[in-house]
Amino acid sequence: MTKEHYLAIDLGAGSGRVMLGRFDGSTIGVDELHRFPNTGVEVLGRLHWDPLRLYAEMCRGMGAASGFKPVSLGVDTWGVDFALLDRDGELIRNPHHYRDGGTAGKMAEALGVVSRERIFECTGLQFMEINSLFQLFAMKGGPALERASSLLMMPDLFHYWFTGERVCEFTDATTSQCYDPRRRDWAHSVLKALGIPTGIFGEVVDPGTDLGALRRPVAEACGLPAMRVTAPGTHDTASAVAAVPARHGDWAYLSSGTWSLLGVESDRPHVTPEVLAKNFTNEGGVCRTTRLLKNICGLWLLEECRREWSRHGMGTDYAELLEGAARCERFRSLVDVDAPEFIPPGDMPGRIAEACRRTGQPEPRSTGEFARAIFESLALRYRSVLGDAGEITGRRPEVLHIVGGGSRNGLLCQFAADACGVPVIAGPVEATAAGNCLMQGMASGRIGDLAEARAIVRQSFDLAHYDPDPRAAQGWEDAAGRLADAGPA
Repeated sequence: MTKEHYLAIDLGAGSGRVMLGRFDGSTIGVDELHRFPNTGVEVLGRLHWDPLRLYAEMCRGMGAASGFKPVSLGVDTWGVDFALLDRDGELIRNPHHYRDGGTAGKMAEALGVVSRERIFECTGLQFMEINSLFQLFAMKGGPALERASSLLMMPDLFHYWFTGERVCEFTDATTSQCYDPRRRDWAHSVLKALGIPTGIFGEVVDPGTDLGALRRPVAEACGLPAMRVTAPGTHDTASAVAAVPARHGDWAYLSSGTWSLLGVESDRPHVTPEVLAKNFTNEGGVCRTTRLLKNICGLWLLEECRREWSRHGMGTDYAELLEGAARCERFRSLVDVDAPEFIPPGDMPGRIAEACRRTGQPEPRSTGEFARAIFESLALRYRSVLGDAGEITGRRPEVLHIVGGGSRNGLLCQFAADACGVPVIAGPVEATAAGNCLMQGMASGRIGDLAEARAIVRQSFDLAHYDPDPRAAQGWEDAAGRLADAGPA
């Protein structure tokens, strides 16, 4: 069978990659063609993204694929953030970064207008101040929102620049808290009640939708042949979950990177009082699935620590941090990884030390102790969320699949297995790019369905297995109790 090539453009909150997917009919591989930084730009106290630079980097990476004659490309990004366009289709301003402080206090203000229960009933989403709904509420009455003709989530913006088509893809739209997953339409009643103009919200299309041909000037500038642009699961976690190498049975997934997103796959949204009480979220998946999950502050904690240590000339080699963490005392310092003070960038070691002081624990002293505190605290959060997911669905997951960059962290994977008491299967690392390409393969007719796509993943990537150590169970039980006594997550 002839080999088919796809381009997966994967934008994370720290870097972007243009990836080449190679599918031969039974296995898929992904190779990095171009990597580029993606960091917020602070201007006059506000934190923005720089989409024009990102677009230029994408085109540069696409040029490296000219010899492979890819049949299609698709873009996935983080969720929540969006761009506003005027009636001429021009970008009104650089989109705000979700870690910008402009939404501070806005969720509470919005909940004074529309109740938490009503917003959840209409959107099914986890409440976080960074959500698009509260970003828009913060912009109400401002010139940008008044000029806006259309809203595009970040991957939709780049697809628009590639094709000229202004549509929103389903999986990323569902991260906004502006979308009703049961009615499969924008949550107009909530938007109107909060004074947000509903006319800016356009057509929502399913993952796998052909968005049209790559515009000729772009193709010619990149040296590419005529090719299609396909919407994958444009939210990066949706693409990552599409590439989870799961078989039948009860399983959970953890997409581990800057954020940790832990949940289960369902055939329907779970919009119930229990889901609201546990602050879970219903986000769209590929092939009409729902991702019932919880957003957890992930390896952002260690990334920010490394950034701070680097500023002070301290070593930040990842392998050395893991080795140091493995040698440190167990459960010495534990923190609530989802505490609000850990969301903004800044002096993360100082904040972790302060959290330990506040809860009567010893402060981490070495980089290894900080890393161990982060890994153990994350694993304990995974334990809590996995238990909540089982209570919501009535089905306890029998295995946890960890995908993404964090799947390379063997220490964290073992901690997750021990803390959760279930086997962990780690990999693929490049799950997001693989899932993006698999969705393009389904759109082209080369791959039949999601089950076939996951079978291809199992045949294509080396997976690591971690079994829980029964000797460690009591220690994790005691640590979970100690963290719970320190305060609610």
